[in-house]
Amino acid sequence: QVHLVESGGGSVQTGGSLTLACAASGSTYTYYCMGWFRQAPGKEREGVATIDSFGTTNYADSVKGRFTISQDNAKNTLYLQMNSLKADDTAVYYCAADFSPERCLNPTYWGRGTQVTVSS
Repeated sequence: QVHLVESGGGSVQTGGSLTLACAASGSTYTYYCMGWFRQAPGKEREGVATIDSFGTTNYADSVKGRFTISQDNAKNTLYLQMNSLKADDTAVYYCAADFSPERCLNPTYWGRGTQVTVSS
């Protein structure tokens, strides 16, 4: 059974940094793509960043230049380095993964999420 567990969320002031981690387990196969998504109160879930098995990354325009997605295959862990955080980045951040390239933007497997709160 696929299992994704996020960690690293918390509260930070505007301009600060946080690093999220997602530990993946339960599968003997390599995910084709993994990504970070977020949902703010009253808003729809949105994609933040994705990375595929070739290392190709994609970012939402709102986080380009501030966030960096990476993965450590040896540790089966996905990361999201978040710098220059803004109040608009406040949301629950979810890790997600899929084995199919067609589902990178709407993955099948999800973690439970970790809260990130940015305040001035």
